[in-house]
Amino acid sequence: MRTGPLIGKNNDLEANMDWGLKNRLSRIIKPDTGRTVMLAVDHGYFLGPTSGLEKPRKTIEPLLPYADSLMLTRGVLRTSVPPEADIPIVLRVSGGTSILSELSNEGITTSIEEAVRLNVAAVALSIFIGAPHEKETLLSLSRLVNEAEECGIAVLAVTAVGKDMVRDARYLSLACRIAAELGAHFVKTYYCDGFEEVAGTCPVPVVIAGGKKTPEKEALDLAWNAVKHGARGVDMGRNIFQSEAPVAMIQAVRAVVHERKAAAEAYDLFLKEKRKKGNKTEAH
Repeated sequence: MRTGPLIGKNNDLEANMDWGLKNRLSRIIKPDTGRTVMLAVDHGYFLGPTSGLEKPRKTIEPLLPYADSLMLTRGVLRTSVPPEADIPIVLRVSGGTSILSELSNEGITTSIEEAVRLNVAAVALSIFIGAPHEKETLLSLSRLVNEAEECGIAVLAVTAVGKDMVRDARYLSLACRIAAELGAHFVKTYYCDGFEEVAGTCPVPVVIAGGKKTPEKEALDLAWNAVKHGARGVDMGRNIFQSEAPVAMIQAVRAVVHERKAAAEAYDLFLKEKRKKGNKTEAH
């Protein structure tokens, strides 16, 4: 089964990368497993104080020891993440719209110089294939890759899915391939039936979005199916920080992604860790 390129190994993906870019990307996608557990807490840039992120610092701090990277905005990074935390940052640099408007009408909100000042490992923006502002988001991705590569910073393209888009292999393969063709170093997308096609036709690593909150067992099934069929890991948010036991949940996700445990075994771990004192965060 094709599982996509490994970061930290000799391969075609890394052949044209400078040392700094390789180093930053290998901090996110761990070389020993070729996988990653990213924690997405950037939802507020268009949703505002969504449930579980009303006070970002209280949500983030207990989860830091278990996340391979944090995906968030510069505002939350500055106010809610201790600067001494040794965790790679994937900085959300697109926005300009809210849930009340046309989400595809995004632009780049944060300069690459700002990303350098913040010492980030990667920058992220959304692309909206098939949406009214598809062209603008794809050109933004292209410009971001040009600027980020000059500084040795990786670019994550997020394949945003609007209400009119079908999350099937045909659409997601199209979106992921376009992102890779324009220079994204890795891509965040959704799991779907036939996901092997999505991962197999995207020449850069693919990570899976967790999506809306689902029961913990279902979220672990999602993570297990995704990595089984070619994903390099997950970029999960609400299915972790909106869990009734977020620390237990992120540990269970790590068991699936890095330890290759089956979803049922990871769910048993979740229940065990949930029973331990102090596993709930103050996010709720």
